[in-house]
Amino acid sequence: MSWRELSAAEREREYSPSSAIGGDYQPFLRAYAERSAMARARRPQQLNQVFGSNGKLVLDLFVPSGLATPPPLLLFIHGGYWQELSKEDSSFAANDCVERGFAFAAVDYTLAPQASVAQMVAECDEALTWLAHQAPRLGFDGQRIVLAGSSAGAHLAAMLALQTRQRVAAVVLVSGIYELEPLLGTCINDALNLSQDSAHALSPALKSVQGFPPSIVCWGEVETAEFKRQSRDFAAQLQAAAAPVQSFEVPGRNHFDVILDLADIKTPLGQHVVALMRSI
Repeated sequence: MSWRELSAAEREREYSPSSAIGGDYQPFLRAYAERSAMARARRPQQLNQVFGSNGKLVLDLFVPSGLATPPPLLLFIHGGYWQELSKEDSSFAANDCVERGFAFAAVDYTLAPQASVAQMVAECDEALTWLAHQAPRLGFDGQRIVLAGSSAGAHLAAMLALQTRQRVAAVVLVSGIYELEPLLGTCINDALNLSQDSAHALSPALKSVQGFPPSIVCWGEVETAEFKRQSRDFAAQLQAAAAPVQSFEVPGRNHFDVILDLADIKTPLGQHVVALMRSI
């Protein structure tokens, strides 16, 4: 069934990922914050690094020490439907990355309704550009930056990969949304204020994906049918364009906890991500 055949109530449910877990996603947000705080307490870090033209945007960076060569960087863009969360909730993978010999960064961007989705894409692009230029000083390899994103963050990562692919070595897209028009008429769009034109312009699924960097596209087993379809369709689009992509469903995980596996080698997602980081 096409999303256009869904009733307004069905579309509201399908694009509310918490509907697949009974509605309460707050425990997962607390897990993000708690695990991120633990990583900041355990690992040397460079917090609140200022990037961007307005002087207000910041990111947190974790770089392993004592390596013979500069490590690759995993740059994480958080989810939250472009409306909640921050870098403070987004360092949960830092410890696993540093233990594997990778650098890790978590980036802030201005949330809706204070910013449009187009502005968020531009801000994340500023972060990527700044990190690539500052890599020699910061201690990682600016030619080996892997973008990772969850949910809305996967959308932003995909947009960056399409717009700035010369600076992106690979992409990890987890439980993302790649066509935005289905959000029109749902409560999600109250803060986003997307029009049909802007939704189309900001949809990775409606763009050419020729030359897309090597990628992982995955989702949790416990997700709504529409979130699963969006990931499957985008992965199929990449495959049709002969773009290297690994696509899979993560057993037992939902929209909110699947991203906690990002660099944990005891999990299927973590194993794929670590292998990708080592291959670039």
